[in-house]
Amino acid sequence: MENDTAYANAPFIPDGDSYPDRWAEAAREFREKSGGRIGLRYGPGERETYDLFEPDGAARGTVIFIHGGYWLRFDPSYFSHLAAGPLARGWAVAMPAYDLAPNKRIQEITVQVAGAIDAIAADRSGPIVITGHSAGGHLAARMGNEDVALAARERVARIVPISPISDLGPLMKTTMNGDLRIDAVEALLESPARRPAPDCPVTVWVGEEERPAFLHQARMLSRLWCADAVIAPDKHHFDVIAPLADPESDLTRAITGE
Repeated sequence: MENDTAYANAPFIPDGDSYPDRWAEAAREFREKSGGRIGLRYGPGERETYDLFEPDGAARGTVIFIHGGYWLRFDPSYFSHLAAGPLARGWAVAMPAYDLAPNKRIQEITVQVAGAIDAIAADRSGPIVITGHSAGGHLAARMGNEDVALAARERVARIVPISPISDLGPLMKTTMNGDLRIDAVEALLESPARRPAPDCPVTVWVGEEERPAFLHQARMLSRLWCADAVIAPDKHHFDVIAPLADPESDLTRAITGE
């Protein structure tokens, strides 16, 4: 399809196909070392669960990280290690799962993730920060749109979409749309860049070495929302999230507001 190459990441990253296995191993080692509460429920569905990692003592707030994978792949078990940075700075980190396409359409996943955030917020005190990567960056940005029913909206301190897909339109011309089933109506309603900006602060984060399509998507969202944008030097689509494991990284500090 016309846009398959534009939105392909692994073929353009050295040893790109190895990243999911490397993420899963790092996440497993982190859970073995740090514990956490795994598989907490936010709804009745099989994938309506979240993992929660809590710091020693009272948490300063809760970072909610939404995983990517083009709404087609992965679950929180691949990304547990990314909790390390905010956790070391005194923040709890929650990582929700959600149903994947083709079992759910993106508009249904948006509703599901909003339900997850409300359930997490109901059990937590303090501010909420929403972040996510790639398709998770799209979902994080969508949580800022007023058309999404989010009871916890007033507690959202900031949103940090990482390498977000902010306009779904180009994905209609990809092979994966056979599973995603994005049509013109969904592309309009579910594209954060086509919706009004949220009231809370937003920082759009993207890697300098990402595919041009992702750089365009990030810059477009930043421009249309008048949001801060960070182009992370020497980072591609798969390692742009790695600094979340470092409490001293610029990305971790942007998420925790320091």
